[in-house]
Amino acid sequence: MMGPRQEAQPALFYEFLLEDHVAQNHLLRSIDRFVDLTGIRAYLADFYSHTGRPSVDPELLIRMLLVGYCFGIRSERRLCEEVHLNLAYRWFCRLDLSDRVPDHSTFSKNRHGRFRDSELLRHLFETTVARCIEEGLVSGQRMAIDASLIEADANKQNSAPKEEWDAKQIDPADAPRAVREYLDTLDKAAFGAASEVQPKFTSHSDPTSQWTAARKGPAFFSYSDNYLIDTDHGVIVDVEATRLIRQAEVGSTKTMLKRVKARFDLHPKRLIADTAYGTAPMLGWLVECKIAPHIPVFDKSERTDGTWSRADFEWDAENDQYICPEGQTLKQFRRNYSDPNREPTGQGRAKYRALKLTCQACPSKAKCCPNADARSITREEHEDAERALRPIGIGRKKWLFAGADTGAETLARAMTIIETAKLNGLDPQAYLADILNRIHDHMINRLDELLPWNWLPTSASENQAA
Repeated sequence: MMGPRQEAQPALFYEFLLEDHVAQNHLLRSIDRFVDLTGIRAYLADFYSHTGRPSVDPELLIRMLLVGYCFGIRSERRLCEEVHLNLAYRWFCRLDLSDRVPDHSTFSKNRHGRFRDSELLRHLFETTVARCIEEGLVSGQRMAIDASLIEADANKQNSAPKEEWDAKQIDPADAPRAVREYLDTLDKAAFGAASEVQPKFTSHSDPTSQWTAARKGPAFFSYSDNYLIDTDHGVIVDVEATRLIRQAEVGSTKTMLKRVKARFDLHPKRLIADTAYGTAPMLGWLVECKIAPHIPVFDKSERTDGTWSRADFEWDAENDQYICPEGQTLKQFRRNYSDPNREPTGQGRAKYRALKLTCQACPSKAKCCPNADARSITREEHEDAERALRPIGIGRKKWLFAGADTGAETLARAMTIIETAKLNGLDPQAYLADILNRIHDHMINRLDELLPWNWLPTSASENQAA
């Protein structure tokens, strides 16, 4: 029998519980178990006035932002609409059916005001990382660094070419907020001070963003979001936004490693990164910090025109000079300066030159410098560290796997272990002899104990087990 037609009949009283209408397996229920925002009000207390109208609860704003992040709701206007309609979102945000959802402009006001002034979002991020450490999800022994390209909310139509943009002529008093923030970043290593090269275009609405064609398509304004990740469970332990240039991204690595050391006392034994981070200054800094770099060496010294590359020149450290294949010397300077201030200087690099007369009379000039009067070589300050790290496994693609056979791969793995043992202050011969004696009887699920950064001599490991 067909039932009666369903028609809405408003009741005078309702008995309704949000708790009963949110599925037990809903994602927000799983997240809510770990979300503790009770300390936000105390943290922000000094950034609110003691008079005036009551504000929107900051915990409500953060919970709404979490909903947006988890469900891909990028528009704050749409986020407010979704929270108004969705029962699960209301439950997570501690809103009853009759509670009003904040206006979208409240987010912008707080983000550019008290949230930024108090660094609330970084406080919440570090609180989350601390919780991950407490739960045993972060060991701090092995970390990786990488950057993501984040497109800025700016377009070329509202921009100026570098010939028409002079930051020195901008009056901060008359400039809008975005331009004032840009002026504040000119001396910061992550932005203006990262490079003297001025961008091709500068956005009027977001001048801190970088004009780039990194995606091999139409250029656009963007930022670089740099992540420091603990590799045990893929937990991001720090983040830093910079300009989308290599110098700023590499500099952010140092900033984040120092910050996690100061904030959480985390000091990794190894750092994994791609070629962009394999510069000589970066590798030298990591070695000084006793961090083993698993990073391909950033090397642009190889030549493709058939002439001699820098690797064909012998470095004479004792006499501070290079020796070419013909036995001639390349020196940084060829006289002793009575005034030290007149000595050649450089920003972490030195240039070594051969004599012009020597090169002009050299029979191998066509193989060395056919288009220059004399050969010159630029040497980085930390090039010794770069050369020492070159055999490490991740950077071995160029010299190993191009046409290599299985035997060469095996040799490369052995060389990687030996070089890594040296970086960890071990005697390679003693290390290899010890692990070869122990590896047959060692438990498979504990083989990582024999790796150079975890290895203990047989006597020490037996004492530890006892």
